Amino acid sequence: MHRPNVIGDWQEYKEDYAGLRVRVHSFKKGDVPPEGRDGNAKKLTYFSFRVTVENRAEEWFLIELERRHIDVRVGKDGDAAFIDYNSKEIEGFKLYPLRRASATFYAAAPARDLGVVAIQVHMRIDDEQSPAYVWVGGADVPESAVSTSKKASRAKGSIASEVSEFLKEQGATSGETTGD
Repeated sequence: MHRPNVIGDWQEYKEDYAGLRVRVHSFKKGDVPPEGRDGNAKKLTYFSFRVTVENRAEEWFLIELERRHIDVRVGKDGDAAFIDYNSKEIEGFKLYPLRRASATFYAAAPARDLGVVAIQVHMRIDDEQSPAYVWVGGADVPESAVSTSKKASRAKGSIASEVSEFLKEQGATSGETTGD
């Protein structure tokens, strides 16, 4: 069973993209794009998050990270969030070794659903679709509260603890185990 990342975690790519890693971080509730609100997002609460790609390989990769490569789900039922057209994307960028590139995405959803947010990233690398990875978190939760350290992941009430417990329960009901 694959475990989702917690907002703030790095995810390493394997095989063809070894040396690349990606991270979703800097989740901010109430952050509106500098260009202003989209008319389609009336009565919704804006939020933003950043996606950073880092190259630790010895070669460069051509990366694209646009709105169409992001899927944002909110609330317990996983309803789709509106991703604003004013998001700052990465389009056809050569990411050289020991360099990073970041994109800022603005999205909107009902305020009551921002306690549970899942963000899936499946960017294009060298003109091919990369594997999709998911990050989970929520509004008003500082990234330090969702740290991946053993101490934080076992802390009662942390997002990491809740995700871990949920996955253990799901594994137990389906007969799978999720070793720590």
